[in-house]
Parts: sequence; C-alpha cells; structure tokens
Amino acid sequence: MSSTHPRPTRRAVLGGAAALAALTVTAGTGTAVATPNATWPTEFPLPDGFLPEGIAIGHKPYAYMGSRANGAIHRTDLRTGEGKTLFAGAAGLISVGLKTDHDGLLYVAGNTGVARVHDARTGELLVTHQLSEPTGHFINDVTLLGDRAWFTDSRAAFLYGVPRGGRTGGIRTLPLTGDWVQLPDVNNGNGIVDTPDGRGLIVVKSTPGELYRVDPRTGHATRITLVGQDTVVNGDGLWRIGRTLYVVQNRLNLISVWDLDKAATTATLRRIVTDPRFDVPTTAARFGDRLYLVNARFTTPPTPETTYNAVAVSI
Repeated sequence: MSSTHPRPTRRAVLGGAAALAALTVTAGTGTAVATPNATWPTEFPLPDGFLPEGIAIGHKPYAYMGSRANGAIHRTDLRTGEGKTLFAGAAGLISVGLKTDHDGLLYVAGNTGVARVHDARTGELLVTHQLSEPTGHFINDVTLLGDRAWFTDSRAAFLYGVPRGGRTGGIRTLPLTGDWVQLPDVNNGNGIVDTPDGRGLIVVKSTPGELYRVDPRTGHATRITLVGQDTVVNGDGLWRIGRTLYVVQNRLNLISVWDLDKAATTATLRRIVTDPRFDVPTTAARFGDRLYLVNARFTTPPTPETTYNAVAVSI
C-alpha cells in the first residue's frame, strides 16, 4: 500500500450503543423498507464451526450467510440478531458469495465449478448450474445485472452469466480480455458489482490488488486507475452506492472507500474504515446506513467449536 493514502483520524466504528441517523432506503422495486436504529444489534453470532464468507441482504431486514464447511445457508433477523439455518448443506457443498433478488431468489457461488439458486424464504435448493470443471476453478462471488447473475472465477480468466428467475440452461461463459492478465496459483477475480451507469461490471483482482471495469458483452477488461493508494491488495467483497465503491480488504481488516468517476475508469480513495471487531472480514452487504460484514477468520485454525460472527459498521 502507498504511504501517501489518507489515514483515518478516528476509527469508523459503530458501537453497539451508538445512535444511527434515520435513513429511508428504497429497494429496486420502489418499496420503502425499515431502517436500522440504535436498538438493532451491531454484532451477531453464527453457528460454531460455520466458516462464513458470503453475506447478502435484500430489501427486508434479513442477512443470508453461506458456509464454506458444507454449503449451509444461515439467515439472521437484523432487528434482533436471532438466526436460523435455512439450508443445512451437505458434504462437498460450499457457499461463498451470495446475492438476493427481488423475486425471492438467492444466488450462491459454489466454488467447485457450480452456482446454485435457492428459495430465500425456505432455503430450498431450486437450480444447480454447472459453470466449469470442479478443478482449476473457484466460483467465488456474484452480482446481478440485467437478466443475468454474473459469477467470478478466481482461478480462471472467466465470468459466467446465468439467467435470472431460476431458469436452467443458457449459461454464458465470458473470457476476460483487454488489460486482464491471469496470474497462476493465486486468487485473481473475486468480488463483483455493477457499474454506476448499469452498463458494465467492476471486478476486484485480489492479487496483486487491482480493479477492472468489464464489458459484459465482450469481456474486455479495462484496469481502473487508483488515486490515493497503489493497490487494493486482498480485495474481496465489493459494494457500491452510487459512485461510492466499498472494497473489503480481508486480511488487512479494513474497508477502503473509493469515489468513482463518471465512466468508472478512475477510483479516488476517500477514506479507510477499520473496526477492532474485524477478524478477516470477507464480504459486505448494505441495509440502511450500515454495512454488515462476516468475519471469515482465515488466520484462525478452524475447528467444529470455532466461533464466528457478523458485524455492522456505519456508512
């Protein structure tokens, strides 16, 4: 990281007792939803041994989190912090990146060459898409754009688009070209979001820590110029609000916040968000004026008794 990036003058921490300004959020459907207030918990537990990595929140106050251990999906009520497992998972299944759709579907990046679609209310597995061979690929994260859910592959230079709405077939494999150079034996493409103009995709390349704008029609990738910090090394989950891009840099235990230009070809560092409760956070999802993140705890040897949680910070 560059030594010239802005250093936080105070920790951007949301304490459990801190009051939050009221904020009305409008979902993509135009429906107003509830907003967090000071009584909502800013930290809540996940099952022991869960191995979380992905988190998704729709227009209702529920967080969906996936397990790397067995593909289980856990749902937590953000108002109370109480949760339950919707999908028990099974041996050989993995759940990493997740996104909820307005029609009640949950899209899950399954790592081992697959993407899954679940009923967000019941957890029922509806569709399994075979995107690639199981080996040599890492289906890592997902976002929604147009009529497709787009998945990243950390170990191969591809994006995969599957039809939204739970339909089978019609998978599109999109090779990444242009400025994209795939590096061997490391995680490349990871988090993914749409661009502010809704015409493209932004993908973070975890190693060496770069951002790219990708044309979903052609796969041409243009490296985004970073101003104020040299890299976004260990970049994992992405979240975008307007032209503000949040990059979760997992092992650095921080979120870097960037201002995108109109074309999403330049990103200027605005601030760094840290929190003493971060323990290798991987992905983030927004509800109201909070970002919720799961702590993957990659540096902690996992056991069936290892504890895991999610935390919220203000934005």
